[in-house]
Amino acid sequence: MSRLVTLFTGQWADLKLEDMARKTRDFGYQGIELACWGDHFEVDKALADPGYCAAKRATLEKYDLQCKAISAHLVGQAVCDIIDERHKSILPPYVWGDGKPDGVNKRAAEELKNTARAAQKLGVEVVNGFTGSSIWHLLYSFPPVPESMIAAGFKQFAERFHPILDVFDECGVRFALEVHPTEIAFDIYTAQRALDALGNRETFGFNFDPSHLLWQGVDPVEFIRAFPDRIYHVHVKDAITTLNGKSGILASHINFGDPRRGWDFRSPGRGAVNFEEIIRALNVAGYKGPLSVEWEDCGMDRDHGAREAADFVKRIDFAPSGRAFDSAFSEG
Repeated sequence: MSRLVTLFTGQWADLKLEDMARKTRDFGYQGIELACWGDHFEVDKALADPGYCAAKRATLEKYDLQCKAISAHLVGQAVCDIIDERHKSILPPYVWGDGKPDGVNKRAAEELKNTARAAQKLGVEVVNGFTGSSIWHLLYSFPPVPESMIAAGFKQFAERFHPILDVFDECGVRFALEVHPTEIAFDIYTAQRALDALGNRETFGFNFDPSHLLWQGVDPVEFIRAFPDRIYHVHVKDAITTLNGKSGILASHINFGDPRRGWDFRSPGRGAVNFEEIIRALNVAGYKGPLSVEWEDCGMDRDHGAREAADFVKRIDFAPSGRAFDSAFSEG
């Protein structure tokens, strides 16, 4: 089957797309997942300039790269979040505006709608992203959290995302939430609750990323088995827990890359994610989309890691069997 091996450009947003495309090809990738920040894919320009998407496609074709998905994680985060100063650094100035929370939420929602329109112009059928969450801060139930507050958070999520998904439907584009701490869905139970809140709209599915499940103690394979028809895109990303009796999985307010943390990301194949079982589960689910490396490892040079990861993904991927194990006994 040899699924397309792509590279997510989010960790290289400091580079121009021309340079990023050249690197992506030289690293050994067949495709690219464009971040909607930096100059890799700018939604406002895609809609305002009739030649913008064609020019982006021409750059990718120059380096023999396919593009099956774009990613709007940053603006998506501001749709449901309780807005504060942190969001200013991740949003375009025209979305941040005056920084008043209600306005930021509304502009972020409009930008996500426009991202669907821009994806359609680019010829891409999947937008990966975040949703944010108004109830993430209620994760630990003290002071005691009444169920009504959690229900209200999912209700708000549905109210804000239904109009967004209406535009995705109009454009023939699907939204793939990367299930992740700080989002409305961060594990299997909350992912199901998010689907329930939306009435199981087919436009809404998941960008499967095992790294964010692993350190929480959630089995990534069980996630695939729970939602086999909702895996719209796949990130290949690794992580490891480094619990030593001093730290925990809440990370102690210590930032990524610090060895005192209880967990961190690793270059694919160098952490604890069991990619063998993930590939087998994706085969059972019938997933035929890209395997997109989202590379993050604070302890490794990013170019070295990206090149190594391309080889790793090509090596671990394989097609499912086309015949039963003992079919020879029934052949006459």
